[in-house]
Amino acid sequence: MGIKESKYIWLSGEFVPWKEAKVHVLTHALHYGSAVFEGIRAYNTKSKGTAVFRLRDHIRRLIDSAKIYRMEVQYTIEEIEEIIKELIRKNELRECYIRPLVFRGYGDVGVNPLNNPVEMMIAVWEWGEYLGEGALENGVDVMISSWSRMAPNTFPALSKATANYANAQLIKMESLEYGFIEGIALTVDGLVAEGSAANVFAVRDGVIYTPPFYESILPGITRDSIIKIIKKLGMQVIETPMPREFLYIADEVFFVGTASEVTPIRSIDKIRIGDGHRGPITEKIQKEFFAIVHGEKEDEFGWLTPVYE
Repeated sequence: MGIKESKYIWLSGEFVPWKEAKVHVLTHALHYGSAVFEGIRAYNTKSKGTAVFRLRDHIRRLIDSAKIYRMEVQYTIEEIEEIIKELIRKNELRECYIRPLVFRGYGDVGVNPLNNPVEMMIAVWEWGEYLGEGALENGVDVMISSWSRMAPNTFPALSKATANYANAQLIKMESLEYGFIEGIALTVDGLVAEGSAANVFAVRDGVIYTPPFYESILPGITRDSIIKIIKKLGMQVIETPMPREFLYIADEVFFVGTASEVTPIRSIDKIRIGDGHRGPITEKIQKEFFAIVHGEKEDEFGWLTPVYE
Protein backbone atom coordinates (compact mmCIF):
# COMPACT_ATOMS: atom_id res chain seq x y z
CA MET A 1 0.00 0.00 0.00
CA GLY A 2 1.72 3.15 -1.20
CA ILE A 3 0.87 6.76 -0.48
CA LYS A 4 -1.45 8.40 -2.96
CA GLU A 5 0.46 11.61 -3.61
CA SER A 6 -1.23 14.99 -3.27
CA LYS A 7 -0.14 18.28 -4.83
CA TYR A 8 1.33 20.13 -1.85
CA ILE A 9 2.96 19.60 1.53
CA TRP A 10 3.35 22.35 4.10
CA LEU A 11 6.99 22.49 5.27
CA SER A 12 8.48 25.05 7.65
CA GLY A 13 6.09 27.84 6.73
CA GLU A 14 5.63 27.19 3.00
CA PHE A 15 3.33 25.18 0.75
CA VAL A 16 5.72 23.26 -1.48
CA PRO A 17 5.09 20.72 -4.29
CA TRP A 18 4.89 17.17 -2.93
CA LYS A 19 8.12 15.93 -4.51
CA GLU A 20 10.06 19.01 -3.39
CA ALA A 21 9.37 18.57 0.34
CA LYS A 22 12.84 17.44 1.43
CA VAL A 23 15.20 17.54 4.42
CA HIS A 24 18.94 17.02 4.82
CA VAL A 25 20.15 13.43 5.32
CA LEU A 26 21.78 14.55 8.60
CA THR A 27 18.47 15.75 10.00
CA HIS A 28 18.55 14.85 13.69
CA ALA A 29 15.17 13.09 13.62
CA LEU A 30 16.42 10.61 11.01
CA HIS A 31 19.20 9.46 13.31
CA TYR A 32 17.67 9.61 16.79
CA GLY A 33 13.89 9.55 16.39
CA SER A 34 13.60 13.10 17.72
CA ALA A 35 10.15 13.86 16.37
CA VAL A 36 6.50 13.80 17.40
CA PHE A 37 3.49 13.50 15.14
CA GLU A 38 -0.26 13.13 14.78
CA GLY A 39 -2.62 11.09 12.64
CA ILE A 40 -5.90 12.85 11.84
CA ARG A 41 -8.75 12.17 9.42
CA ALA A 42 -10.99 14.49 7.45
CA TYR A 43 -14.34 13.07 6.32
CA ASN A 44 -16.73 14.18 3.59
CA THR A 45 -19.77 14.73 5.79
CA LYS A 46 -23.41 15.17 4.82
CA SER A 47 -23.96 18.07 7.20
CA LYS A 48 -20.73 20.10 7.02
CA GLY A 49 -18.99 19.04 3.82
CA THR A 50 -15.33 18.16 4.35
CA ALA A 51 -14.69 18.24 8.10
CA VAL A 52 -11.69 17.28 10.24
CA PHE A 53 -12.40 14.92 13.12
CA ARG A 54 -11.36 16.33 16.52
CA LEU A 55 -8.82 18.66 14.98
CA ARG A 56 -8.17 20.80 18.05
CA ASP A 57 -7.70 17.77 20.31
CA HIS A 58 -5.15 16.28 17.92
CA ILE A 59 -3.19 19.52 17.65
CA ARG A 60 -3.22 19.97 21.40
CA ARG A 61 -1.78 16.46 21.79
CA LEU A 62 0.88 17.27 19.18
CA ILE A 63 1.99 20.30 21.20
CA ASP A 64 1.85 18.28 24.43
CA SER A 65 4.00 15.56 22.84
CA ALA A 66 6.54 18.15 21.74
CA LYS A 67 6.61 19.72 25.22
CA ILE A 68 7.49 16.38 26.82
CA TYR A 69 10.51 16.21 24.50
CA ARG A 70 11.46 19.85 25.15
CA MET A 71 10.57 20.96 21.63
CA GLU A 72 8.96 24.38 21.39
CA VAL A 73 6.40 24.61 18.60
CA GLN A 74 6.46 28.09 17.04
CA TYR A 75 2.81 27.99 16.00
CA THR A 76 -0.38 28.24 18.05
CA ILE A 77 -3.13 25.64 17.97
CA GLU A 78 -5.28 28.05 15.97
CA GLU A 79 -2.51 28.72 13.43
CA ILE A 80 -1.91 24.99 12.89
CA GLU A 81 -5.63 24.42 12.44
CA GLU A 82 -5.77 27.07 9.72
CA ILE A 83 -2.68 25.65 7.98
CA ILE A 84 -4.27 22.19 7.89
CA LYS A 85 -7.54 23.48 6.49
CA GLU A 86 -5.75 25.55 3.85
CA LEU A 87 -3.57 22.57 2.90
CA ILE A 88 -6.65 20.40 2.36
CA ARG A 89 -8.19 23.14 0.22
CA LYS A 90 -5.03 23.59 -1.86
CA ASN A 91 -4.97 19.84 -2.49
CA GLU A 92 -8.68 19.89 -3.37
CA LEU A 93 -9.45 16.90 -1.17
CA ARG A 94 -12.84 15.87 0.17
CA GLU A 95 -11.60 13.10 2.47
CA CYS A 96 -8.03 12.58 3.60
CA TYR A 97 -5.54 11.49 6.21
CA ILE A 98 -3.55 14.30 7.83
CA ARG A 99 0.00 13.89 9.14
CA PRO A 100 1.59 16.78 11.10
CA LEU A 101 5.19 16.17 12.21
CA VAL A 102 7.33 18.26 14.54
CA PHE A 103 10.98 17.27 14.29
CA ARG A 104 14.55 18.21 15.17
CA GLY A 105 16.17 19.35 11.95
CA TYR A 106 19.72 19.71 10.62
CA GLY A 107 22.33 21.29 12.88
CA ASP A 108 24.30 18.79 14.93
CA VAL A 109 24.63 15.00 14.91
CA GLY A 110 25.22 14.36 18.60
CA VAL A 111 22.66 12.67 20.81
CA ASN A 112 21.97 16.05 22.40
CA PRO A 113 19.10 17.43 20.31
CA LEU A 114 19.12 20.97 21.67
CA ASN A 115 21.48 22.36 19.02
CA ASN A 116 19.07 21.45 16.22
CA PRO A 117 16.21 23.64 15.02
CA VAL A 118 12.65 22.53 15.69
CA GLU A 119 10.89 22.23 12.34
CA MET A 120 7.40 21.22 11.27
CA MET A 121 5.68 19.69 8.27
CA ILE A 122 2.10 18.72 7.44
CA ALA A 123 1.01 16.35 4.67
CA VAL A 124 -2.46 15.24 3.54
CA TRP A 125 -3.47 12.42 1.22
CA GLU A 126 -6.33 10.07 0.40
CA TRP A 127 -6.33 6.91 2.51
CA GLY A 128 -8.83 4.05 2.81
CA GLU A 129 -9.20 1.22 5.31
CA TYR A 130 -5.92 0.90 7.24
CA LEU A 131 -6.17 -2.81 7.99
CA GLY A 132 -7.33 -3.83 4.53
CA GLU A 133 -10.47 -3.82 2.44
CA GLY A 134 -13.41 -5.37 4.25
CA ALA A 135 -11.75 -5.25 7.68
CA LEU A 136 -14.44 -2.98 9.14
CA GLU A 137 -17.15 -5.55 8.36
CA ASN A 138 -15.34 -8.87 8.52
CA GLY A 139 -12.77 -8.26 11.23
CA VAL A 140 -9.09 -9.15 11.33
CA ASP A 141 -6.90 -11.96 12.63
CA VAL A 142 -4.24 -10.87 15.12
CA MET A 143 -1.62 -12.32 17.45
CA ILE A 144 -0.17 -11.48 20.82
CA SER A 145 3.25 -10.09 20.02
CA SER A 146 6.46 -11.35 21.59
CA TRP A 147 7.49 -7.69 21.81
CA SER A 148 6.35 -5.84 24.94
CA ARG A 149 5.42 -2.18 25.12
CA MET A 150 7.95 0.02 26.88
CA ALA A 151 7.97 0.12 30.66
CA PRO A 152 6.84 3.28 32.45
CA ASN A 153 9.61 5.83 32.89
CA THR A 154 11.61 4.49 29.94
CA PHE A 155 9.81 6.17 27.03
CA PRO A 156 6.89 8.53 27.67
CA ALA A 157 3.84 6.68 26.34
CA LEU A 158 1.72 9.83 26.58
CA SER A 159 3.83 11.43 23.84
CA LYS A 160 3.11 10.35 20.27
CA ALA A 161 6.80 10.26 19.46
CA THR A 162 8.31 8.64 16.38
CA ALA A 163 10.79 6.82 18.64
CA ASN A 164 7.93 4.84 20.20
CA TYR A 165 7.03 3.51 16.78
CA ALA A 166 10.27 1.57 16.46
CA ASN A 167 8.56 -0.74 18.96
CA ALA A 168 5.34 -0.57 16.95
CA GLN A 169 7.20 -1.56 13.76
CA LEU A 170 8.57 -4.69 15.45
CA ILE A 171 5.06 -5.65 16.56
CA LYS A 172 3.63 -5.06 13.09
CA MET A 173 6.39 -6.84 11.16
CA GLU A 174 6.26 -9.88 13.43
CA SER A 175 2.50 -10.21 13.01
CA LEU A 176 2.76 -9.98 9.22
CA GLU A 177 5.63 -12.48 9.15
CA TYR A 178 3.44 -15.00 10.99
CA GLY A 179 0.47 -14.46 8.69
CA PHE A 180 -1.60 -12.12 10.83
CA ILE A 181 -2.84 -8.61 10.06
CA GLU A 182 -1.86 -7.01 13.35
CA GLY A 183 -0.30 -7.67 16.74
CA ILE A 184 -1.32 -6.83 20.29
CA ALA A 185 1.49 -5.91 22.66
CA LEU A 186 1.58 -6.69 26.35
CA THR A 187 3.15 -4.58 29.06
CA VAL A 188 6.36 -5.63 30.79
CA ASP A 189 4.06 -7.14 33.45
CA GLY A 190 2.31 -9.30 30.86
CA LEU A 191 -0.95 -7.33 30.75
CA VAL A 192 -2.76 -6.12 27.63
CA ALA A 193 -1.46 -2.79 26.31
CA GLU A 194 -2.45 -1.96 22.71
CA GLY A 195 -1.95 -2.82 19.06
CA SER A 196 0.98 -1.49 17.05
CA ALA A 197 -1.03 1.64 16.27
CA ALA A 198 -4.46 1.21 17.85
CA ASN A 199 -6.11 0.90 21.24
CA VAL A 200 -7.94 -2.28 22.27
CA PHE A 201 -11.44 -2.83 23.68
CA ALA A 202 -12.98 -6.13 24.81
CA VAL A 203 -16.63 -7.02 25.49
CA ARG A 204 -17.75 -9.61 28.04
CA ASP A 205 -21.39 -10.12 29.08
CA GLY A 206 -22.37 -6.71 27.73
CA VAL A 207 -19.66 -4.79 29.63
CA ILE A 208 -16.84 -3.15 27.67
CA TYR A 209 -13.26 -3.12 28.99
CA THR A 210 -10.12 -1.27 27.89
CA PRO A 211 -6.62 -0.86 29.39
CA PRO A 212 -5.95 2.34 31.39
CA PHE A 213 -3.33 4.97 30.60
CA TYR A 214 -0.79 3.55 33.05
CA GLU A 215 -0.44 0.38 30.96
CA SER A 216 1.95 2.21 28.60
CA ILE A 217 -0.74 3.01 26.03
CA LEU A 218 -1.12 6.09 23.90
CA PRO A 219 -4.12 8.11 25.14
CA GLY A 220 -5.92 7.76 21.84
CA ILE A 221 -8.32 10.48 20.75
CA THR A 222 -10.45 7.91 18.94
CA ARG A 223 -10.31 5.84 22.15
CA ASP A 224 -11.67 8.81 24.08
CA SER A 225 -14.36 9.29 21.42
CA ILE A 226 -15.43 5.65 21.65
CA ILE A 227 -15.66 5.82 25.44
CA LYS A 228 -17.94 8.85 25.09
CA ILE A 229 -20.04 7.03 22.48
CA ILE A 230 -20.33 3.92 24.67
CA LYS A 231 -21.62 6.01 27.56
CA LYS A 232 -24.01 7.87 25.25
CA LEU A 233 -25.43 4.52 24.11
CA GLY A 234 -26.09 3.62 27.74
CA MET A 235 -23.47 0.88 27.97
CA GLN A 236 -20.84 0.38 30.67
CA VAL A 237 -17.13 0.83 29.98
CA ILE A 238 -14.43 -0.01 32.52
CA GLU A 239 -10.77 1.01 32.25
CA THR A 240 -8.88 -1.81 33.93
CA PRO A 241 -5.75 -3.98 33.56
CA MET A 242 -6.45 -7.13 31.54
CA PRO A 243 -4.50 -10.40 31.27
CA ARG A 244 -4.05 -11.68 27.73
CA GLU A 245 -6.33 -14.65 28.29
CA PHE A 246 -9.24 -12.32 28.98
CA LEU A 247 -9.13 -11.42 25.28
CA TYR A 248 -9.46 -15.11 24.32
CA ILE A 249 -12.70 -15.52 26.28
CA ALA A 250 -14.19 -12.14 25.41
CA ASP A 251 -17.42 -12.07 23.44
CA GLU A 252 -16.03 -9.33 21.19
CA VAL A 253 -12.71 -7.53 20.76
CA PHE A 254 -12.02 -4.51 18.57
CA PHE A 255 -9.34 -1.97 17.70
CA VAL A 256 -9.91 1.78 17.64
CA GLY A 257 -7.68 4.50 16.23
CA THR A 258 -7.53 7.27 13.65
CA ALA A 259 -6.26 4.87 10.99
CA SER A 260 -8.14 1.71 12.04
CA GLU A 261 -11.30 3.64 13.09
CA VAL A 262 -13.39 0.83 14.71
CA THR A 263 -12.14 -2.55 13.46
CA PRO A 264 -13.45 -5.89 14.81
CA ILE A 265 -10.98 -8.61 15.79
CA ARG A 266 -12.22 -12.06 14.79
CA SER A 267 -9.37 -14.17 16.17
CA ILE A 268 -6.35 -13.83 18.46
CA ASP A 269 -3.53 -16.40 18.29
CA LYS A 270 -5.89 -18.45 16.10
CA ILE A 271 -8.46 -18.57 18.91
CA ARG A 272 -11.83 -17.49 17.58
CA ILE A 273 -13.36 -14.50 19.34
CA GLY A 274 -17.09 -15.00 19.96
CA ASP A 275 -18.55 -16.56 16.83
CA GLY A 276 -15.71 -15.25 14.67
CA HIS A 277 -17.72 -12.38 13.22
CA ARG A 278 -18.27 -8.73 14.04
CA GLY A 279 -20.26 -8.69 17.27
CA PRO A 280 -23.47 -6.73 17.86
CA ILE A 281 -21.93 -4.28 20.33
CA THR A 282 -18.96 -3.58 18.05
CA GLU A 283 -21.35 -3.03 15.16
CA LYS A 284 -23.52 -0.69 17.24
CA ILE A 285 -20.50 1.39 18.26
CA GLN A 286 -19.22 1.37 14.67
CA LYS A 287 -22.52 2.63 13.30
CA GLU A 288 -22.74 5.43 15.85
CA PHE A 289 -19.13 6.48 15.26
CA PHE A 290 -19.49 6.57 11.46
CA ALA A 291 -22.85 8.31 11.66
CA ILE A 292 -21.18 11.12 13.61
CA VAL A 293 -18.02 11.44 11.51
CA HIS A 294 -19.97 11.28 8.25
CA GLY A 295 -22.39 13.95 9.43
CA GLU A 296 -25.42 11.67 9.37
CA LYS A 297 -26.16 12.48 13.01
CA GLU A 298 -25.93 15.70 14.94
CA ASP A 299 -22.38 16.58 15.99
CA GLU A 300 -23.38 16.92 19.62
CA PHE A 301 -19.81 16.60 20.87
CA GLY A 302 -18.49 19.34 18.58
CA TRP A 303 -15.97 16.99 16.99
CA LEU A 304 -16.15 18.17 13.34
CA THR A 305 -14.27 21.20 12.01
CA PRO A 306 -15.48 22.27 8.53
CA VAL A 307 -12.77 22.88 5.90
CA TYR A 308 -14.68 24.51 3.03
CA GLU A 309 -16.66 27.06 5.02
